[in-house]
Amino acid sequence: MPDVQIPQPQPPPLATKESSVRPLPVMAVWARDLLVSIAISAFIIIFLYQPVKVEGTSMMPGLEDQERIFVNKFVYRWEPIQRGDIVVFRYPRDTSKSYIKRVIGVAGDRIRIENGQVFVNGEALDEEYVPSDYADARSYGEVVVPPNSFFVLGDHRTMSNDSRDFGTVNERYIYGKAVFGYWPMDKLGRLR
Repeated sequence: MPDVQIPQPQPPPLATKESSVRPLPVMAVWARDLLVSIAISAFIIIFLYQPVKVEGTSMMPGLEDQERIFVNKFVYRWEPIQRGDIVVFRYPRDTSKSYIKRVIGVAGDRIRIENGQVFVNGEALDEEYVPSDYADARSYGEVVVPPNSFFVLGDHRTMSNDSRDFGTVNERYIYGKAVFGYWPMDKLGRLR
């Protein structure tokens, strides 16, 4: 009869550091992931982007009442506020309220309005974002925008409480630039 070798049982391998670590229970993994997600979301909302609900019709047709947008709260640390930016700011007469308007004039600009036509530094401003149905015929005497301030107007000129009513807005009241609409879905996209 031929020699047959019977395999001998091998002793179990010695426990290593890697094999002695127990996997986390499923609930602990979910809890950890949830906490990390909340921390990241809080950082984004507090320091970078804030969701805001538009209340009122002063920025129609670009922004409608109850539309949801994101405001970039960090952008003006890197770049200056420019004409045409849509900014969110604390209302100068009651800082518990926030307003959203378009920047028309920056510090040093001469602004005047004749029968609804806006002039910046003597030149008529082409405002394609204000359809004729939303324009008004009000006039406003020439003003020079003070240092660190901005002249702002709503796009729906007949329905807007803006710099024509409360004057220029100091830079310290502006806390962000409206950059992205996310609700309703048909308005999803960058704001212009």
